[in-house]
Amino acid sequence: MKATEIQLSRKITTQLLHEAVLSPDQEVCGLVGSKDGVAHSCYPIKNIADQPETRFQLDEKQQISAMASMRDNNESFFAIYHSHPSSPAVPSATDIKLANYPDAIHLIISLNTKGVLEIRGFTIIDQSVEEILLTMSPN
Repeated sequence: MKATEIQLSRKITTQLLHEAVLSPDQEVCGLVGSKDGVAHSCYPIKNIADQPETRFQLDEKQQISAMASMRDNNESFFAIYHSHPSSPAVPSATDIKLANYPDAIHLIISLNTKGVLEIRGFTIIDQSVEEILLTMSPN
């Protein structure tokens, strides 16, 4: 069954937003691991895209290392995240076209807001996009 709502901990949410703020001119990216279906750990990965200000590409070696760390920590691959420095927190045409993990949630952080950071979640399956409701867990 496909998720329609997920909970992110304050810790994970803060990590994702903080990472995006530290790189306001380039998209940041990485993976999120989960335990028991709940986001548990954030794995920042270098963006190696040719135009990192408008797209992201995960560094393959760091992605493999992050997946190995998840396995070693008894975590499951939960989400791919990236930021949009100057556009809304919705998947771009490129994000949709290049989405290759149908079981992953796509978390997008937008810095294109006035004073408020935005993070939204989506599933992208066969270029079909559906938003997932994000709620903050108490932990």
